[in-house]
Amino acid sequence: MTTTELGNLEARGSSTRAFVLHPVLPEDRNGAREPESCLEEAVGLAAAIEVEVAGSRIVRVMRPRPATLFGSGAVEEVGAAIEAEQIGLVIVNHALTPIQQRNLERDWKAKVIDRTGLILEIFGKRARTREGQLQVELAALTYQRSRLVRSWTHLERQRGGFGFLGGPGESQIEMDRRLISDRIVKLKAELDEVRRTRGLHRKAREKVPYPVVALVGYTNAGKSTLFNRMAGADVFAKDLLFATLDPTMRSITLPSNRKIILSDTVGFISDLPHGLVEAFRATLEEVMAADIILHVRDVSHPDTGAQKADVESVLRDLGIEAESDERVMEVLNKLDRLGDEDQSTLLRQARRTDGIAISALTGDGIDTLFNAIDRRMVAGREVVEFVLPPDDGAAIAWLYDKGEVLARDDQEEQIRLRVGLEPADLARFEGRFPYKAEPGPGEVSARTARQEGPRPWQP
Repeated sequence: MTTTELGNLEARGSSTRAFVLHPVLPEDRNGAREPESCLEEAVGLAAAIEVEVAGSRIVRVMRPRPATLFGSGAVEEVGAAIEAEQIGLVIVNHALTPIQQRNLERDWKAKVIDRTGLILEIFGKRARTREGQLQVELAALTYQRSRLVRSWTHLERQRGGFGFLGGPGESQIEMDRRLISDRIVKLKAELDEVRRTRGLHRKAREKVPYPVVALVGYTNAGKSTLFNRMAGADVFAKDLLFATLDPTMRSITLPSNRKIILSDTVGFISDLPHGLVEAFRATLEEVMAADIILHVRDVSHPDTGAQKADVESVLRDLGIEAESDERVMEVLNKLDRLGDEDQSTLLRQARRTDGIAISALTGDGIDTLFNAIDRRMVAGREVVEFVLPPDDGAAIAWLYDKGEVLARDDQEEQIRLRVGLEPADLARFEGRFPYKAEPGPGEVSARTARQEGPRPWQP
């Protein structure tokens, strides 16, 4: 991640001593989150970049100051603590303007980054795929471009040029901003290519039509642990904020023998910078195109309600209304962290709201989740009939593989099949094979069909 704004924290490693501040502004005092919980989350974010958190503090700000955000008394008090503890990095769990950041660094004689800078630093450390690295760099450069006012010590110098870098008299800040803008244009073009590639992959999956089930949720809600539990995979999963950044996909088989593609995605977080949502839109397109969206919640967290609202806000930005979109299923995770009484309350709540209570760590409730996905898959399916020639084994095999054959009638010159198919699969079949469906008379129990196999033909 090429940005002078964030500095090279990685090079400093775990020896960097950090101080975490959570400012409570007047507009925050009636919010859904407790300040202590917000501070704890900020400390967790700091731990994700492997710095040593030497201290943390909640600072109540009565009147935010344009120059420093904090009042003069708070600036002096924090400055004394920074000097006493030999702090090299101060993390402010709030957005800072470039001027506020510069002034605080001057007063505290330490590097200062705000919440956005911290999240970008984490993303820069965790991104592994080329796509993830492009997305992080785009977000970081967009963030840095507005902060060149404080990123350079030589901004007042005038620079002569060779013509292709800028004419005589162009200031360093103008040239730096232009170079960053050029790089941003190139990154967007590369990400457009990623989107096109993803589109081709989706079209390829349509030819081998497996529905996509995407996991979404607040960071550290247990998505990767659930992914590993469902897929039998070994995706990196740790009690750490933003443990997963790059999307991961696996093909799995449901109890009905239906195959699906399970997709793990980057975790959401409160006050997620808009630029990051935009930068990761290529990844989040997998969520937008999913057949089922599993919203994984950490029900043991004290702010689980606020976290739910944050995730639904990001989904709304993607055009997905969680309350009304039938694709969204709520998965209440970390049941194992609750006491017996709280578990009973949660299970009653899950039954009332059609949620699924599970523990991805222990496996409790996973069978219920699989069955719920199965039911959701067949909820909108159509029961249709096909008349096929006996020698078209490919079409017959396709229907057995992708649909549920509920009845079959073998005749000398034709085979009549009654099949339960999802609308998307029906369209794929008719696009691939030269046969049109006839309306079926009704649906036989899918569970009975699985247990007993296709019944004899019954007109």
